Amino acid sequence: MSMVFKFRMLSDENDRFVRDYEVMYDMSLADFENFIREDLEYDPAMTSFFTADNRWNKLREFTLEDMGDMGGMGEEAPVPMASVVLGQLMHHNRDRLIYQFDMFGDRAYYLELIGTGEPKSGAEYPRVTLAEEPAPDQYDPSASESEGSAFDEMMGDFCDFEGDDNYDDEF
Repeated sequence: MSMVFKFRMLSDENDRFVRDYEVMYDMSLADFENFIREDLEYDPAMTSFFTADNRWNKLREFTLEDMGDMGGMGEEAPVPMASVVLGQLMHHNRDRLIYQFDMFGDRAYYLELIGTGEPKSGAEYPRVTLAEEPAPDQYDPSASESEGSAFDEMMGDFCDFEGDDNYDDEF
């Protein structure tokens, strides 16, 4: 039985940036990293995935390169991406991954599992199902700052009550 995972990816650098990806559950993290990097049109670089809790705290690290035992520093050694498939990490909707694409600048994307399902007949996976806004610049965070935010625009409708004497601001 095959299963498709649907991920939503967001950026904390651009509130308008959104990507939805559909990928097979047995895709390796290394292949997922390559797919994301190609979609974002980024150059190959040292990257990591992290599992994350519901507050986006980093948990377990997965790296492109095998880092060995990290010299016995008492920390759990990162796991090579090629040795792990998504189905080993993702078990429930809302499970999360952090894709850190800039290790020195601590820049990352935030991925959340938003659904699972059967593969669609004739569809090729992995695939992008939603793409809003270009990706932030890989090397220069200031080059990708956008004006406004989708949240501000949506909440702008609630400003219609400002100045309305029939609307009571007090509770």
